[in-house]
Amino acid sequence: MSELKDRMNAAVKEALKSGDKLRSTTLRGMLAAVKQVEVDTRTTPDDDAIIAILTKLTNQRRDSISQFDAAGRQDLADKERDELRIIEEFLPAPLSAEELGALIDKTIAECGATQIKDMGKVMNTLRPLVMGRADLSAVSATIKARLSGA
Repeated sequence: MSELKDRMNAAVKEALKSGDKLRSTTLRGMLAAVKQVEVDTRTTPDDDAIIAILTKLTNQRRDSISQFDAAGRQDLADKERDELRIIEEFLPAPLSAEELGALIDKTIAECGATQIKDMGKVMNTLRPLVMGRADLSAVSATIKARLSGA
């Protein structure tokens, strides 16, 4: 079993003992998402795969927050924000803007990318390095800007 899954299981037990309903429900949902991937793929996901699953869950929460805010449902938006904070505890530390910029520049140079058509090559190389540590849509926009000369 992966270290990350072990940490999540331990956190569920701790949340149940402390009576923290929101935390235990969120953690159980995270474990359910991992279990669903295990069942679907008939494999045991490693930490990188679990980070990808958790990243997907954070993206879902961010989308929900923006929709609830737009609809004026602050109570539901706050609940989603709380869940987002719990999920983010299990993701690697996010990259700073400077670290991300340096990583993008380094990857562009390593790939020899000079045009926008090289963007896929750069993204494929960069994706495993930033998964769970940066918003991939923002990374993509930054790469596009740098390759188009903007």
